[in-house]
Amino acid sequence: MRWSDYPKWGKWAADWAARYHAGLRDQPVRAQVKPGETLAALPLAAPDIAEPMEVILADFERIVMPGITHWQHPRFFAYFPSNASPAAVLADQLVTAMAPQCMLWQTSPSATEMETRMMEWMGAAIGLGREFHGVIQDSASGATLAAVLTMRERALAWAGNRAGLPGQARLRVYASAEVHTSVDRAIWIAGIGQENLVRIPTQGPLRAMDTQALARQIAEDRAAGYLPAGIVACTGGTGTGACDDIGAVAAVAQAEALFLHVDAAWAGAAMICPEYRALWTGIEAADSVVFNPHKWLGTQFDLSAHFIKRPEDLTRTLAIQPEYLKTHGADGIINYSEWSVPLGRRFRALKLWFLLRAYGLDGLRGMIRNHVSWSQALAERLRGTPGFEIVTEPVLSLFTFRAVRASVDPDALNLALVQAINDDGRIYLTQTRVNSALVIRFQAGQFDATEADVTTAYDVICEIAAKLEI
Repeated sequence: MRWSDYPKWGKWAADWAARYHAGLRDQPVRAQVKPGETLAALPLAAPDIAEPMEVILADFERIVMPGITHWQHPRFFAYFPSNASPAAVLADQLVTAMAPQCMLWQTSPSATEMETRMMEWMGAAIGLGREFHGVIQDSASGATLAAVLTMRERALAWAGNRAGLPGQARLRVYASAEVHTSVDRAIWIAGIGQENLVRIPTQGPLRAMDTQALARQIAEDRAAGYLPAGIVACTGGTGTGACDDIGAVAAVAQAEALFLHVDAAWAGAAMICPEYRALWTGIEAADSVVFNPHKWLGTQFDLSAHFIKRPEDLTRTLAIQPEYLKTHGADGIINYSEWSVPLGRRFRALKLWFLLRAYGLDGLRGMIRNHVSWSQALAERLRGTPGFEIVTEPVLSLFTFRAVRASVDPDALNLALVQAINDDGRIYLTQTRVNSALVIRFQAGQFDATEADVTTAYDVICEIAAKLEI
């Protein structure tokens, strides 16, 4: 295939994408293939001779598509959304065609300077002050790793990268059990060790970190010879939407001179609506904040917005400048590769620019408010339906529930229910645990979801629960 052929096949792909999205409600949400089906359909070796695009695209539909779980399905209520608005997809198509590697200002000045401005737009949209500076990371996991590395280096007086961890004081990082497992991975990769990620108990309906217990634990650790390094708090935790009291956690962090990172990967998008910002009151006192526009705002994966108070601490932790990466004769530039773990960087800011201009903040606010309203209405319907109970109350558009039957093991019942729902295919849900009990999660967040899709969820849940033989 040559670039002269691209208009023909590019039009095919655009037409296919439109048909795909228009027909999603007719597809099962979760892939219905069995393990190994796709692998068995793929030849054992690559072809030696070029094949026609017609054959390749026919195999794409025959082999690939049956094994795709449709994250853009309007009745995808599992995990968190990974949206793809058409405006952002179009921007990414342009980026893919250009294929720039935007590691330095000089390797694509437009990419760097647009990233700066888009992070200013996003910070203002979610109510962060101008003391925060933004960078686009690949994911919240990458941002959290950068934050953990920074808190490690600050605590060690910047000696960790130079001298290594052997012989240094044993570090401690604090979080509740509600934070995402990306925190655990960051602790591993940073060399701090799982045993030094200290879990603080939670309390209250939002399952917030107990800040009195946090302060006591820090004092005990200092007395035992440990070196506290930082705290990871959450707004909208993955399991149940848990929200720490950011202001109270920040007060402890400031009193102890600890770095505070706030993971708002999902819920941060909702902060474009001022009425939801009470969930992270005190956020201005954080050192680092992350949220994912690729979850709830409409940009496709990957695009994570990472805001930091002191970028010089981040670059002191991550920057490395061999001669071949230096830009000579240009003062005051930013090289965002020095703000993140990978050197290579995609031009992610373009799809955010397209998104914000094509829908406007008011359009995005309306989408999020609808998702919250519809999800909360569903929770009330289930609360009033015999045989169901709400386990954790809605946080934005996320809540958990379970089916209950006399003399039936509740874990077995709800695992069977969620499996039957997902095998049915009309909607897609996932499970979690609350106080060791298995429960079912529901969250609304798909870009094209309607109130009717959420109503369908209620009908499917009730119908399948009634048929379930257990």
